[in-house]
Amino acid sequence: MWCIPKVDERFIERMEDILDLYTTPYNSNEPVICFDEKSKELHDDVRPPHPMNERHVRRRDSEYKRNGTQNIFMSVEPKGGHREVTVTDRRTKQDFAKGIKRIVELPRYRKAKTIHIVLDNLNTHFPKSFHETFDKPVADRLLKRIVFHYTPVHASWLNMAEIELSILSRQSLNQRIPTKKRLTSIVRTYQTRRNKHNAMIQWRFTKYDARNVFKYDTQQN
Repeated sequence: MWCIPKVDERFIERMEDILDLYTTPYNSNEPVICFDEKSKELHDDVRPPHPMNERHVRRRDSEYKRNGTQNIFMSVEPKGGHREVTVTDRRTKQDFAKGIKRIVELPRYRKAKTIHIVLDNLNTHFPKSFHETFDKPVADRLLKRIVFHYTPVHASWLNMAEIELSILSRQSLNQRIPTKKRLTSIVRTYQTRRNKHNAMIQWRFTKYDARNVFKYDTQQN
């Protein structure tokens, strides 16, 4: 089912803010990081798989046992060719705040003056999550270095972390994963490989393309 966005002044303002951000040349002092999350169901085998032999490929029974669900936090720096992938039990306000704190305090970003973070409007993705998780000095110190850029409602496609999560799903998660430990190992291998190759995301959709697609009056901006 498609969600048709209401292309009003607020939608345009948020969209063009992000599209302008994506056209900004790479600056390690003001990195642009896209952040998102997805859930992953854990499935274990009910019966042991049949190993490959001379006559058959490896075979696995279609029946499986559910082992709960894990959350995957994805942060990706499209022009820096770097991503961080973390597995958590939940995705509460505290999980979000701790996840962002971990990113901000990485050696890679420790000296950055301002960190721009693109994310959607999930109810955990707001500064109050930091104040509910950390004491005031810590929350203020973190938020002082962060600028959040929120996608418009029904426009999460503007978040490049969705692209990276799609790549992760196709390359690494399209399999039966039984435990959190195994899932963590898989995403770490993915992260290491992609970072080693400095894999970047080439974003080509500009605000001028947006104006042609959505047919809005630029005079209102």
